Amino acid sequence: MAQQIIASFAVYFVIWWITLFAVLPFGLRTQAEDEHVILGTVESAPTKFRAWRVVLITTLVSALLYATWYVASHYFGLSIDSIPRFVPNYN
Repeated sequence: MAQQIIASFAVYFVIWWITLFAVLPFGLRTQAEDEHVILGTVESAPTKFRAWRVVLITTLVSALLYATWYVASHYFGLSIDSIPRFVPNYN
């Protein structure tokens, strides 16, 4: 039972981490776009970084993806082995 909880948490963590990098650019406004570059920073730095918004959106999207994975694996029996593979014929 403990192994299932740890494995589920690990899958959710990987999904969350990948989703984070997909969500980061949403709504990002750089200092160059606002024409308000603070001395000592690059123009591509965000004007206002809304970390809590990014974390909330990442958590919601990754929860939806995790739920999809859970249903597909536990109720429909899909796994990595269900993906068809191309095996080249060298003969």
